[in-house]
Amino acid sequence: MSPWLRVACGAALLALAACSSPPKEDPNSQASLDKLYAEAKEDLNSGAYDRAIKSLEKIEGRAAGTLMAQQAELDLVWANYKSNERAAALTALDRFIKLNPSSPAMDYALYMKGIVNFNEDLGLFGRLAGQDISERDQQAARDAMLAFSQVVDQFPDSQYAADARIRVDYITNTLATYEVHVARYYYNRNAFIAAVNRAQRAVADFPHAPSSEEALYLMVQSYDKLGLTQLRDDAQRVLKLNFPQSVYVVGVEEKKKAWWKFW
Repeated sequence: MSPWLRVACGAALLALAACSSPPKEDPNSQASLDKLYAEAKEDLNSGAYDRAIKSLEKIEGRAAGTLMAQQAELDLVWANYKSNERAAALTALDRFIKLNPSSPAMDYALYMKGIVNFNEDLGLFGRLAGQDISERDQQAARDAMLAFSQVVDQFPDSQYAADARIRVDYITNTLATYEVHVARYYYNRNAFIAAVNRAQRAVADFPHAPSSEEALYLMVQSYDKLGLTQLRDDAQRVLKLNFPQSVYVVGVEEKKKAWWKFW
């Protein structure tokens, strides 16, 4: 056989071998995406969040613009949240909310944004120091309250609305207590103007919170220290009107009565 004939035969055999091998699976096909998503869900259920995140990110890119991509984005939020990757979870949520404003899962996305920001665990050092949640920086709590409030206002019939309402009330009381804590801090250091400002903020922003009682009392005391008798008396009237049985009202009046009796 001539050299040229051998070359021709070899090329033909290679071509036949190529034709007989199975076609390579398209990673963007629906079958491939379904398989990848099934693997991701299995990893989520087993707690293998790192693997799940990688798979979900692939799905998000390959299935962009589809319902599967939306579901992958929400699953990605959950995986990052469970991995304690709060910043990544919030980034994914903000992206979902921006790109899918009419999504039927918007109530869940807003609820999850509240959950990611809502954290009542003080951690080891907070517990050792006797720190209360109301004593820490409250920006995350404010963001959580905003998200939960959106669920309640925009989706009152959502399955997440009832829990969101409870969390709004809890966070409201926490934020109000924080403002009073700061006001008390300033008052104890004779920074009476700053104490008044924080106490006023607590009353104005959270008028129905239980801690507004102490906020009004701190206003009364601070105005008294500043020699602003008219403002002191105004704050005292508001305190008596809203909390007639307050220890800050009854206790003070009993002390005055006992003092006059003594003399």
